[in-house]
Amino acid sequence: MIQRKLMSRVLELAEKASILTLTGPRQSGKTTLARAAFPHLPYVNLETGDQKNFATEDPRGFLNRFPNGGILDEIQSVPSLFPYLQETVDLSSRPGLKFLLTGSQNMALQQGISQSLAGRSTQLELLPFSLGELLENGLAGPDVWSTLWKGGYPRPFQEGWAPEEWLPSYIQNYLERDVRQLSQVGDLGKFRIFVQLCAGRIGQMVNLSGLGNEVGVDHKTISRWLSVLESSYIVFQLRPHHANFHKRLVKTPKLFFYDMGLACSLLRIRSVADLDNHYLRGGLFENFAILELVKNRLNRGERPSYWFWRDSSGHEVDLLSEEGGKICPLEIKASETLHSSHFEGLQWFSKLAQDKIDRSHLVYAGGDSHVRHDVSVHGWKGLADLVV
Repeated sequence: MIQRKLMSRVLELAEKASILTLTGPRQSGKTTLARAAFPHLPYVNLETGDQKNFATEDPRGFLNRFPNGGILDEIQSVPSLFPYLQETVDLSSRPGLKFLLTGSQNMALQQGISQSLAGRSTQLELLPFSLGELLENGLAGPDVWSTLWKGGYPRPFQEGWAPEEWLPSYIQNYLERDVRQLSQVGDLGKFRIFVQLCAGRIGQMVNLSGLGNEVGVDHKTISRWLSVLESSYIVFQLRPHHANFHKRLVKTPKLFFYDMGLACSLLRIRSVADLDNHYLRGGLFENFAILELVKNRLNRGERPSYWFWRDSSGHEVDLLSEEGGKICPLEIKASETLHSSHFEGLQWFSKLAQDKIDRSHLVYAGGDSHVRHDVSVHGWKGLADLVV
């Protein structure tokens, strides 16, 4: 097993929390992490037919099998179990962790936790391998583009699958396994087209009506389908910053994917060479950089709060974080060579935000890290340790 950076936070919280809930995409390594962290706890997969039936028909009897706690995998498969988990935890006098829950459909999990386990469950998110994990284990490619193209799902690395062999079946399984369970999706064929169109809009602002026209459904359906993709950890939206620095700001979020290999597969990018002149080369690198920053926060057990900033004149900063009243702007460039023009967006924003700026950063596809124009410049490998 490749050591996951989230492991230390899981073990730390297990000493305090009655229930730990570990969420993330399918095949991101949740089960492996849970069983490695707590090898003494019995494990049950609630998507298995007999276990699911037992937990549904006799929830108290099912939970009585775990007097010293257990790992309940894919807990969203039995939503009726949540109230009985609350009852079991409340009646127990044993301190420390009682149950570790995992799930890959965030919407169903959040409903169960908010209704029955509020104040009893601590939630962590595990995404596919981070750049830091790949580099530490010698799994990263020789350059950013080969690393990006492979993505971060553990199974291809552990079993020797090529991305173009494994990822299409993952996409198919996701559509067949998860989407059919969600009532928000009707026409599976149109939904497949919708997912591919989302990949073609990486790093772009979401246009619900435009997507609906291309797929042949209304914008309300597109909005529901987008929620399905977000709930299943396929895509996430980066929202515009809310503060108005004396300029009219755009209000539409931008679309990104939770795994770059998955995005490349949907875009039918069959080799690293296909990325050389791809029309989404810049958007893919922007997605890669933002995703790594998200992973770095999640692997510390923290929930990232990121935005982008763009005014009506086209001035833009790719990423903003805010803490303690200070704003940290970050610009992302897919070029391997830096030019003075790459700093113009940060310089423009600094004039508007003035004393609200903490530290400005620029991430690019090259290898050198340094300070330039009072900006901390990070090569792509520097993303492995960058926390903003």
